[in-house]
This record gives sequence, structure tokens and C-alpha cells, in this order.
Amino acid sequence: MSRFHPTALIFSGFFLLGLLIILWGVLLPDLNRELGMSAAQSGWFFLVMALGTVSGAYLGGKYVQKFHFLQLFAALALIETVILLAISLAQNAWQLLAGIFLFGLFCSVMFTIGHTLIARLHANKRAKMMGLMDFMFSLGTLAAPFLVVVLYWWLPDWRWPLRLLAVLLVALAMYALLIAQKATADPGAEPAPSHSLSYKAVLKQPVFVALAFAMFGYGAVEWGNGNWFVSYASSALLYPTEQARLIFAWFTGGMVLSRLGFAYLIPYLGASRLLRLLVLMMLAGAMVLKLADSSWALSAGNLLLGLGLGGVYPLLLATAMDLAPQQGPVLSGLSNIGGSLGCQLAGLGTGLWANVSGIGTAFWMLPLVALWLFAAVWLFSHRARAAQAAARI
Repeated sequence: MSRFHPTALIFSGFFLLGLLIILWGVLLPDLNRELGMSAAQSGWFFLVMALGTVSGAYLGGKYVQKFHFLQLFAALALIETVILLAISLAQNAWQLLAGIFLFGLFCSVMFTIGHTLIARLHANKRAKMMGLMDFMFSLGTLAAPFLVVVLYWWLPDWRWPLRLLAVLLVALAMYALLIAQKATADPGAEPAPSHSLSYKAVLKQPVFVALAFAMFGYGAVEWGNGNWFVSYASSALLYPTEQARLIFAWFTGGMVLSRLGFAYLIPYLGASRLLRLLVLMMLAGAMVLKLADSSWALSAGNLLLGLGLGGVYPLLLATAMDLAPQQGPVLSGLSNIGGSLGCQLAGLGTGLWANVSGIGTAFWMLPLVALWLFAAVWLFSHRARAAQAAARI
């Protein structure tokens, strides 16, 4: 079977997942207002989603290779449809928390399938294709604030964006089932041991421990800004919520541009040097966001943060998969776990800090986790070069 349709499916799925995941931060002020959630409860909201994501990443990394990838992807999309519709009916914070845990759980398994399938289908250009896949994810995050702004012109209710995306997930599931019926074999299948893969074996290698540290920082930076910037700009800097969402769109725009173009710089700079350049830009953008208060400076900071951050995840994961191709699902799961734990730190930590000192002070969490990511990526690039040198001996 042609690689086009499975690739198109995963790219479309990542676009929808990007929309869905960033949507919670965009809708957070409305969720807080309608469901009566405090800053601390908002932090717990992101903690529960992160716990679901960690659970899904762990299970997906160990077990997805036992299933037909396309059929499993379709089933998960339908399950997510039911979850989104249920969340759209929530009347209190506890119902929202139960729904968001399940959302994170199944969403994370879909990520693992996507990463593994694309890495196997395009092994000869893994970094480029994974970058394009994450570009589609970023395109979804870029579209999210505009979707909410436009939909609110007619339906100013946080429930309707969820219902619209639930319908799109049904269409995605039908596409996956259609491809699965026409495929003579699972396009993601390859010779693999019958037993589940092991995280312990991977974590015995220092380079993959460094990968976990870097992904932790990545998740904290991306979702620290994604989940809290709109609230920070509207509550601490007193921007109208709609303007805050549009300023935030510069961040997702930078992510899109970075993921679209970083692969073309690899032949000139090399993966290690490019990673270090990207995280330097990311750290600079994070500092601007906390120290600036004018709309143009905040927009520039968001753009710089996005340009630096966007290429980091696919470049990290592709480099790791190049070192251990057979461990693709586990490395994807490890990356998702690290990113989810970072999201947990940024979500809950910022929420608890904001509950004590206000969001204006608590937003210092962003530069702090950006510094962690900067150091972790430098460690990973050093370990990766050492592992590549050892493999050539």
C-alpha cells in the first residue's frame, strides 16, 4: 500500500490533536468563570490531564506494537469523540476533571501511534517527516485561538468548540478505517519481539536519560506558556481576553514556522548545533515574555519562543530514534511521559503559585523551566554525539 494515505491520516490527526490540546488553555478563563474554578483548581485541571497523558504514554509505549496501528487509531478517535461530548455537558469542576483525565489518556496513545508509524514509514528522512508531522500539530495550535474567536461571534460558549472537534474526530476515524480495510498489511508493522517493550532497558543508556530530562523541560515550557499565557496577559497585564488570545497566536505561529523549516537547516548546522541554537532562541523568548508588557514586545517574545521551541521536540525524538530504531514506541512513550510531567509541573506549579502570589508573579515559572530545557538539551546533544561516535567504532 502507498505511504500517502497513512501519512495523510497521521498528519490530519496531529492537526486535530494540536487544536484540542491547546484549546484548554485558550478556554481556561471561560472554564474558570462558568464552573467557578479557582487558580489552584485550574492547576489541578492540568495536573489531571498530565496524569492521564503519562498513563497513556506508558501503556502506548509498551503495547501499541501488539495491535494494527490504523484500526487502533480509529478506535481511539471514536473514544475521544465520546469523551469530548461528555465534557461539553459538564456542569462542575469534578466532571471536567474526570473527562480531562480520559482525554489525556487516549490522546497520548494516539501520539505514540503517530510517532511510531511516521518514523517507520519514512526511516530514510525521519527528522524531516517528524518535523512536518509536528508542523501539522503546531498548525492546529495556531488555529485554535482563531477558531475560538470566530466561533464566539455566533456561539459564545466554551462547549461548542469541543462539539465541533468531536464531529471532525468521527471523520478522522472513518478515514482510518477506510485505509485499514484497503491495506493488505499494517503499514507500521515490522519484525518485533512478541513481548512488550521495556522502558528499563532504554533508561540504562545515559543518552536516553538526557532525552527524558529534555522532554520534561520541553513539556513545561510549551504548556506553561500554552496553558497560562492568556490568563497571565488578561489578569496580570489587563489585556482584553480576545487580544491576549491573538498575542498568544504569535507563539503558535512561531512553532509552525520552526517545525516547517528546521529540517532544512540540519545539513548546514548538524543536529546538535541546531538544537543548541533553537534552545538559545527559546530561552530569550521566555525572558522577554516575563520582562515585557507592551503588546508588540509580548508578540515578539511569543514569536521568538515559538521559533526556538518548535523544532526541539521532533529533532530530539528523531535523533533518539536514529540511535535505537527498534525502540521507537518506547522512545515516543518516554518523550510523552517526560513532556507530560513537565506539563504537570507548569500547570499545577503555576496554579498553586498564582493562588498564593498572583499570576503576575507565578508566571516566572516560564523562564525557570526554559532554563532547565536549555541545560538539558545541551546535555542530550553531548550524550548523542558520544553515542554516535561509539557506534562508529
